[in-house]
Amino acid sequence: MRALLTFVGGSGHLDPLLPVARALAAAGHEVAVAGSGGPVARVAAEGLTALPTSAPRPPAAPTTGPTTGPTTERIPVVPVDRHATEVEFAENFAGKATRRHVVAVAEHLRAWRPDVVVRDETDFGTAMAAEAAGVPCATHLVLAAGTLPRPELVVPVLEAIRDEQGLPPDPSLATLGRDLVLSPFPPSFRHPSAPLPDTALPYRPRPVVPEANGRSVYVTLGTIFNGESIDLFDRLLAGLADVPADVLVTVGRELDPAVLGPQPGHVRVERYVPQVDVLPGCALVVSHGGSGSLMGALEHGLPSVLTPLGADQPHNAARAAELGLARVLDAATVTPAEVTAAVTAALQDEHARERARTVRAEIDALPGLDAVVPRLEALAGH
Repeated sequence: MRALLTFVGGSGHLDPLLPVARALAAAGHEVAVAGSGGPVARVAAEGLTALPTSAPRPPAAPTTGPTTGPTTERIPVVPVDRHATEVEFAENFAGKATRRHVVAVAEHLRAWRPDVVVRDETDFGTAMAAEAAGVPCATHLVLAAGTLPRPELVVPVLEAIRDEQGLPPDPSLATLGRDLVLSPFPPSFRHPSAPLPDTALPYRPRPVVPEANGRSVYVTLGTIFNGESIDLFDRLLAGLADVPADVLVTVGRELDPAVLGPQPGHVRVERYVPQVDVLPGCALVVSHGGSGSLMGALEHGLPSVLTPLGADQPHNAARAAELGLARVLDAATVTPAEVTAAVTAALQDEHARERARTVRAEIDALPGLDAVVPRLEALAGH
């Protein structure tokens, strides 16, 4: 079987697909991954066929220079406008990216001739290209709460492109979940207003991990927003200085920890440390609420303190707070004193920890990757 996996955007869209790609390759299938030119360069290192759909962007400018030293400019974090982020999502993913991928992926379908396609859920262009080519297309979810790609946001944009491509109207988005929907999230976390379709297979993308049993605090703002969040890191670190726990803060590969200045002995700042090495020794995660960071915490039974910065993060944060899994702070206005109070209270909150353990048990009970491959084989007719 030949399987083509596709994504739009950055690592947050590619990374969730890689466990499926590895499982398919391990089962003896031919696997290719198509997506944005920068992240897709990592695919070849996995031993998979890489099919770029755009040219790579220039690398990000470092935060240090040979003559100027560490950059110290503090740009205030922009307040999150949830409606504006939703409109931006519709314009960028349902609009620009769809127009790009419906053409680029159609070319890969003709040249590579896969038996089945697996697209990240924000890759609407691939869904249209596969529909036009008559290739079965599974959807892989990447947005945990499920409330960002709402029909009222994306349907008007997508319908215009469907018309341009000669495809029939799909006002209910039925074609997107018609074949198979793979969900790497616990079903209880998805918002009731966005129920999974009958074709959904919730699964556990990674092996079961030990429950976290530590006392430290882990802080991350992901891989996209951290370079723009020095101001927020300043305030988080100032608040964490008064927290009675060891603290690890990761700031990303492009940001020099020296920019943030000296820290007290119980606070350690690094560019990057694998979460798998950190989370087992934690009691709490402070993050932006990205789907990957939030699910990583829950896989280890950890509650969170969340400072959403954009994209699907406000949706995830609202859902986590609703379920008693997290406290939510305003990234634009939060003060060091509020950080100290929220983190200290979260470390003492046994109810939140018990709720996180319950979700962890739900994740552990989900079928693993060994259930995904047969479903894709069946979809492809193998």
